[in-house]
Amino acid sequence: MNLNKVFLIGRLAADPETRTTPSGQAVATIRVATNRVWNDRQSGQKQEQVEFHTIVAWGSLADVAGKYLKKVLKK
Repeated sequence: MNLNKVFLIGRLAADPETRTTPSGQAVATIRVATNRVWNDRQSGQKQEQVEFHTIVAWGSLADVAGKYLKKVLKK
């Protein structure tokens, strides 16, 4: 069996969307935003790129995500 592991560090783009399947299993959809900042080699200007990632969690991990993850708005 092959296993791939990813550490995705970013900010929540929205509160997790939790639901249950007809069989009763919990599912949570989590949107995470990551960004990278770099200086353009030709112009020297600061560049920034944001990417959005959708993560789907199942079972008890979905329950934990729905209970503890909340988007915090900065003032």
